[in-house]
Amino acid sequence: MSVLPVLNRVLERQVALDFPHPGLPEGQLALLRLVEEHVGITVREAAEVLLMKPNNVSALVSQLTEKGLLERRQDADDKRVAHLHPTPLAASRLAEARAIKTAHLTRLLATLTDGEQDALGSALGALNSLARRPHSAG
Repeated sequence: MSVLPVLNRVLERQVALDFPHPGLPEGQLALLRLVEEHVGITVREAAEVLLMKPNNVSALVSQLTEKGLLERRQDADDKRVAHLHPTPLAASRLAEARAIKTAHLTRLLATLTDGEQDALGSALGALNSLARRPHSAG
């Protein structure tokens, strides 16, 4: 398990080197990815998921809005609540970054032997099985 964050950092560094657009600070990127995954999420909900204070998330929203990467849409029932949506520019750039990351991961996987690839496949299957078990196990 400790190897996964290291592998992710290696891949993220490669993306940073190959990505032709200005990079985003980690907090902005985390929020943008969350909003892409949960379109319409509110600032409060995003703060809970990211384990941040709502005012800090609100500041990130403002920064991303200024960059043209995020939109706030007012709730129909409660005008004090805004729902967050990625812009087409954000969706395009996130897809581009994912494609770069996937290409690097594909190249790395191709360097493994057949036995290593089989072992990795088995390990991923076991990890997926663990993730699907009830959280109260134990």
